[in-house]
Amino acid sequence: MIYILLGLPGAGKGTQGELLSKKLGIPRISTGDILRDAVRRETPLGKKAREAMERGELVSDEIVIGIVEEKLKSEDCSHGCILDGFPRNLKQARALEELGLPLRAIYIKVPEEEVIKRLSARRVCPNCGAVYNLITSPPKREGICDRCGTPLIQREDDREEVVRERIKVYKKQTEPIVDYYCRRNVLIEVNGQGSVEEVFSRIMEAM
Repeated sequence: MIYILLGLPGAGKGTQGELLSKKLGIPRISTGDILRDAVRRETPLGKKAREAMERGELVSDEIVIGIVEEKLKSEDCSHGCILDGFPRNLKQARALEELGLPLRAIYIKVPEEEVIKRLSARRVCPNCGAVYNLITSPPKREGICDRCGTPLIQREDDREEVVRERIKVYKKQTEPIVDYYCRRNVLIEVNGQGSVEEVFSRIMEAM
């Protein structure tokens, strides 16, 4: 079974994907990770992706679809996987469906203002990659990483004005996928508000 995580930026897809991966014993596949891996390994599609990125262009749907398809056919996805960040638009959703694999889409629903609040409060460690939230999981010492003592930073794409722009892009490109999977009766909608444990419990119950 291929599980697809859907939801606004900051809805908790990455966190819930990791928990699902452990619970189900299947890998969580981040589109960004496998794209970077293909570029690093210099696969034919990875080379095309690198060329696009070096020109400052977005990697085309065809390249992204091809890289995801290669990953889905690999040994570590033989028992299924969790997709985070794919599909991003209807073209990618239709291409995924054409592979003929059993699909289940999990839509983690969180109000816009809530995700803006969540992301605007996020801080990351530039050294070890630890992630904090000033509201729900702050560091022990203000502005300092608990793990390595490095000053924390706010990522550019977590600034409120950037978050609002990301939401606009999501609503235009990705939100139609929710309706697409709903019409195919493969969509599970889950309330994404509350603690990580509460949301995960709802997902497992709905599944």
